[in-house]
Amino acid sequence: MGAAPLDTELQDLPPELRWRSWMGRIEAVLFASAKPVSREALQKVVGQGASVELLIEDLRAELTGRAFEVVSTADGWMMRTRKPFAEAIRAAADTGDQDMEFTEYEMAVLATIAYHQPISRNGLKEVFGKDINRDLIGRLYARGLITTGPRSPKRGAPYTYVTTQEFLVAFGLQSLRDLPDREMLDDAGFAEGTSA
Repeated sequence: MGAAPLDTELQDLPPELRWRSWMGRIEAVLFASAKPVSREALQKVVGQGASVELLIEDLRAELTGRAFEVVSTADGWMMRTRKPFAEAIRAAADTGDQDMEFTEYEMAVLATIAYHQPISRNGLKEVFGKDINRDLIGRLYARGLITTGPRSPKRGAPYTYVTTQEFLVAFGLQSLRDLPDREMLDDAGFAEGTSA
């Protein structure tokens, strides 16, 4: 005997309690998920006429001043700890392999891939003036931030690299269009050595 289907409409509750219950459901789903949750998935836990966007907006308002927030990223939403609490988490919590600290060089390689994708190892070599260490590419790949991209159909064509959805999530972006403007980075001195 299976569990009863989820009552999404909650018709037995007054409107205010119904709305708060839907907010609680969305908060619980976001809290439990390690990846962004799509609008379509969240719609499964609220009533047909409920606006997921308005529920998220109210949840964000309710979380103001708390240690965590709801962020929009990679075609969905997720809960994330606010930046001022990062040091406390690193000091006391076991975060497993979630550490996303990068050396300046790793960040430059990752940014180059993001801005020039798809890009081959030779393309990276042209940008940096030297061969990129395979271990560095391997670490970015293992973290799920990059993957192999399109490859020319010619025999022996080089592999290329592109960023992933995990890259978007790690940096709080909805899409690559949200990357900072390259000219602005160049003007600020942050992109030296990363432009072609």
